[in-house]
Amino acid sequence: MGDGDGDGDGDGAGAERTGRAMRERVWLNWAMHAGFHLLLAASALRLVSRHGMGPRTVAALAVCGLLALAYTAGVAFWNRLGRRRLAWLGGVAAVWLVLVVLAPSFNWCAVPLLFLCLRSLNARGFAVAAAVLSGVVIAAQLTIAQEVDLSLILAPVGVAAMTAVVFWELQRESASRQLLIDDLISTRGTLADSRHRTGVLEERERLAREIHDTLAQGLTSMGILLQAADRMWETDPEPARAHVRRAAAAAAENLDEARRFVRDLRPPGLVDVSLPEALARLCESADGSAGPRVRFRQEGERYPLDPGVQVALLRVAQGALANVREHSGAGTATVTLSYLDGEVTLDVFDDGAGFAEPAPAPGRGYGLRAMRDRLAEVDGVLVVESAPGEGTAVAAAVPTGRPHRAPDDPAGTRTDDGDGTSGRVGGR
Repeated sequence: MGDGDGDGDGDGAGAERTGRAMRERVWLNWAMHAGFHLLLAASALRLVSRHGMGPRTVAALAVCGLLALAYTAGVAFWNRLGRRRLAWLGGVAAVWLVLVVLAPSFNWCAVPLLFLCLRSLNARGFAVAAAVLSGVVIAAQLTIAQEVDLSLILAPVGVAAMTAVVFWELQRESASRQLLIDDLISTRGTLADSRHRTGVLEERERLAREIHDTLAQGLTSMGILLQAADRMWETDPEPARAHVRRAAAAAAENLDEARRFVRDLRPPGLVDVSLPEALARLCESADGSAGPRVRFRQEGERYPLDPGVQVALLRVAQGALANVREHSGAGTATVTLSYLDGEVTLDVFDDGAGFAEPAPAPGRGYGLRAMRDRLAEVDGVLVVESAPGEGTAVAAAVPTGRPHRAPDDPAGTRTDDGDGTSGRVGGR
């Protein structure tokens, strides 16, 4: 109360809600405290001016000082009173009743006392206290009045009623506001938890794609190379050693990828090189006797791409080539990067066995979903076309949001395929 904060006194849930609802009414608390002391001072001055310093006046002033001291002590130590607040309130009311008997002019101190009752009592207790205080005020008014009329009864009742209504309305407003604040805080906490869970799931999904497209594919490539080296180690040791060296290089690249997870940097394949260069290196590293022959082509005039688009396309190429090595049985594969008007496309075509329906083996099949998820992050799409005996084509397209003027050559700029030929991907 002294600090504007007062919970219930344990008399019931109503009193507890009352105290909590008035937490933000600090200004009202202090106004009532100041009003109580002003009313005491005004009544004491009136008593002295009208009756002088007789024995009754001195006794009344002593009781007035005791009341002021008790009231101030309760205000100062309100939070420490706890369950003793009711006892303190009863003591203050008893001292005030004695004071009113000695000097009826102190009866209007009932208004701040009514405020204390409203804050400290439940509804039933407040009704009883309001009736008692109003009765005391009416009796005091009748005692000091020279002429008795109905206003001496109606005025105290009206003041008590208006005071109660105003205070109750303030409490209702504060309680409603507190409920709204509690709901907002609860909702904010729920949203924060939801965002946290969503972020964790998205990060797990991202790491799953990263691991699948890099570490898992790299380990698969290393396994294929080491198996090939093992088969020809006795009969043809030189190619076997070459496979081991390539497996060691793949292990070093995967180590770089693992370190990148910790640093959260761009893929090592795109550091200080363009996307076409990174794809050309990827195809060169994938090309060899342990798998299909891989060629790279660039079509169209190169223009800048967002880093996220470059990463997504490089990962799609890695995943698609890993699928070619593992599942297609192809002899050749072609990776084509095309810079078009308003979009960039990546096509990976192989001449392998193909399939009728993309039904992965049990426990596998994450690759295509990971590719689609990566492309969806940059507003791209993935299309897979295949037929038994006709190979497979994986086509990724990402909008770039910028027009691109094609060169004079309608076929676009092409890079060497690695075997001295160049051209577009046919068919698919």
